[in-house]
Amino acid sequence: METEMEIFHSSHPQHILKPSNSQVPFSCGGCKELGIGAKYECKQCEFNLHKACATALPVCTTHIFSKKCEFRFHEQPPGMKKRECNACMKDVLGFVYHCNGCDIDLHPCCANLPQVLDYEEHKLYLYHKLSRSCDKCGKKGSGLSYRSECKKYNYHVSCVKSWFMESWEANESQKKEEIIKENKKEVRELEIMKIPKHKGTLQRNDERKSTGGNKVWKVCKKIATAAVGIIVAAILGDPTAMIVAVVGAFMPK
Repeated sequence: METEMEIFHSSHPQHILKPSNSQVPFSCGGCKELGIGAKYECKQCEFNLHKACATALPVCTTHIFSKKCEFRFHEQPPGMKKRECNACMKDVLGFVYHCNGCDIDLHPCCANLPQVLDYEEHKLYLYHKLSRSCDKCGKKGSGLSYRSECKKYNYHVSCVKSWFMESWEANESQKKEEIIKENKKEVRELEIMKIPKHKGTLQRNDERKSTGGNKVWKVCKKIATAAVGIIVAAILGDPTAMIVAVVGAFMPK
């Protein structure tokens, strides 16, 4: 098995970046997008790059838009106007592949989306346009899409990406709320210790009332569909079976 080497990258010149693998989402310091799975990191600075961003080639010529397209890599969006990725329809804030002739922009991970995603019994194909409506938004819309071999499942890359990000943010928000509640509970328990015993019963009853209804946040949710999990993992830079499973933990049932 080939071992990936440490690299030097111009986006983080102060330290060497080491190959790593994250089973929780991270923010890429290159394209400024969310990532999961294979990455390069500087633990000292908490700096991360998608593998696709860290190893981006100067020119990317293979993609679904057109054989005439020649995508050149830029660490900053070219020109003065606001740009968006033509695959996921999200703003371009950092690393990007840009085709000057077609005026098309792609995040590095989007530029590397597989033409075919194959996971267990599922096979999904990348298309420039959908022949039928997206199963998430109900529209044909713009941007790249994946369609299952059986043609039952159709998903915009943009819809699935937004879906995952919303689910992850909701998960993070819920975890923060649980931490706050737990801290409040600990403070309340310390206060109870200082209250005379004849008042303690009332305080404990109040505590049970305020905390009894709280449920422990379940991180591991069932994946919405295998198709969605595969697409999300690919968009975030690592469509391996392990990462597909991890992604499922953050997606709604």
